[in-house]
Amino acid sequence: MGDPRNVAHAKKVTQEKQHKAKHSQATRARQLGKKAQIEETKSAGTEQSTAPKPEPEKPAQPDSSKLEKSLAVLSNLKDLEFHSRANIEKLAELSLTIEEELKQKAFAEAMIGAVYGAQDAFQSKILELIGAYETECTRLSGSA
Repeated sequence: MGDPRNVAHAKKVTQEKQHKAKHSQATRARQLGKKAQIEETKSAGTEQSTAPKPEPEKPAQPDSSKLEKSLAVLSNLKDLEFHSRANIEKLAELSLTIEEELKQKAFAEAMIGAVYGAQDAFQSKILELIGAYETECTRLSGSA
C-alpha cells in the first residue's frame, strides 16, 4: 500500500477538483437563472404594453431573490465543509509526521488528537446544517 500522505494528498486533489466543478456549475446555473429572469422581464414588458395591466405579483419576486440568496448561503456552507475536510486531512498528515518521523507520540496523541476531535465535531455539525439547509432551499425552489 502507498504512503498514507500520498493517498491523503491524492484524495485532497480529487476533492478540490470536485469542489471547483460544483462551484462552477452553481455559478452557471445562477447566470442562466438571471438570463431567464431578464428575458421574462422583457417579454412581460412587451405583453403589458399590448394588454391591460394586470395586478403585479409581488410575492414571487421576494421568493426568487430569497431562493437565490439561500443558494449562495448553501454554497458558502459547502465551502466551509470542504475546507473542514481539508483541515482534517492536514491534521492527519501532521499527526503522522509527528508520530513516525519525529517520534513524539505523546505530543501527537494529546495535542493533535484534541484538535482533530474538535475539527471532526465541526465537520459533523456542518454536514447536518448543510442537509437541513438543502431541504430548506428545495422547499423555497418549490414555492418560487
